[in-house]
Amino acid sequence: MGPLPPRRTARVGEEELEYVVAGQAPARVVLIGGAGAPIEGWHKVFDAMTAVATVLAYNRPGLGRSSAPAAAQDGLHLVGSLRGLLQAAGMAPPWVLVAHSFGGLIANLMARHHPDEVAAVVMVEATAPDDPSAMARHENGLQRGLKALLDRVSPQHPHAEVRHVATTVEQLRAAPDFPPRPLTVITGQSPALAWATPVEARRLRALHQQRLATLSPLGRQVLAHRSGHFPQFSEPALVVSEVRRAIDAAAARQTG
Repeated sequence: MGPLPPRRTARVGEEELEYVVAGQAPARVVLIGGAGAPIEGWHKVFDAMTAVATVLAYNRPGLGRSSAPAAAQDGLHLVGSLRGLLQAAGMAPPWVLVAHSFGGLIANLMARHHPDEVAAVVMVEATAPDDPSAMARHENGLQRGLKALLDRVSPQHPHAEVRHVATTVEQLRAAPDFPPRPLTVITGQSPALAWATPVEARRLRALHQQRLATLSPLGRQVLAHRSGHFPQFSEPALVVSEVRRAIDAAAARQTG
């Protein structure tokens, strides 16, 4: 685990996006973080991935040196801005998309709308389309109170992606089917503060993770037994291994 590469920026439409890129291998891996998660969230896996791929990680608007959001950060906007960034960075498709948490919605939508540009997808504790409504229905008082406190202390920008998640989910429901691409869903089995999360919310979350793996006939679920919501922190070797496997599966599919 070494330091991340020097930061770069690229203008994409009305927004400036910060990113890092490293590696010389032909495979091209794109790391898509969760809501509010900066480039540093990949620091335990970035170097190891560059041994087998050219790897790009980026900050979406509002993070790091990226500009504030210039438009509503719904799913289609986020897909468009990521594709623009990859073009500006010289990262030609097809890409292996590695997406954590909220980033799973972006990867899901991108694969559906641009299947020829996506070689494989690895979802790391990814948000499923049914998660936002289900989690909201089963929130307890403690969770509602914490959210309200955070919104008062650090209010979200009106264009922030979390404020437009319902639009993103509707865009996913209207999108074409997920393509037959290698798909890996890494699911943590040891959530932090499980006692504070309603049992039904945990059950639905587990069910939605299983369903994500069925989006593609080439889909599979991998259980991260020592991890909660951040397997890239607690089991980085597992995440890197699954990305390597996805790269190999994509290469075999392209040559087979």
